[in-house]
Amino acid sequence: MKNIAATALLLSAGGLFGSASAHVVLEYQVAPAGAGYKAAFKVGHGCGASPTRQIAVDIPAGMRGARPMPKPGWTLDVQREKLAQPTTSHGRSITEDVVRITWTAKTPDDMLQSAHYDEFALVAQAPEQAGTVYWPVRQVCAEGKNDWTEVPKAGQKLSDLKSPAAALEILPTGGAAAHHH
Repeated sequence: MKNIAATALLLSAGGLFGSASAHVVLEYQVAPAGAGYKAAFKVGHGCGASPTRQIAVDIPAGMRGARPMPKPGWTLDVQREKLAQPTTSHGRSITEDVVRITWTAKTPDDMLQSAHYDEFALVAQAPEQAGTVYWPVRQVCAEGKNDWTEVPKAGQKLSDLKSPAAALEILPTGGAAAHHH
């Protein structure tokens, strides 16, 4: 019965978030609370005909330990900030965490052409609390930019927004304590 409920939730979440295919979206739009999560941001177009030269992803509050996947032809910039409340992981104190990851094409030939598709990936640990987290993504092109940063207000759907942030639904855990990475 639990599997049927989980499958129904996954399918309904896919319906909620799948309509934003022209925008920068996550490949997998659900994750269990407290678990490791691979965020693959799908970029399906540039700015009009202009190629994408940079993708910057803001890490949502509650997502911890973000680490980007390098891409050939692109440089990485990982921005960190001090935590308001230090945490402990594997016996050591964590006083800062990643707040933004930026991929930048090294040369014009490395840019993502508007007629092509690519993914920009990172891993992080999901928050312990169920709910939706939003990943603002800034797409900078050779000419122009797209800021996929809008978050729905109360009563508003993601599909109502012109430039929605990528959404991730954090699902409640089954109850038993587990060790997550």
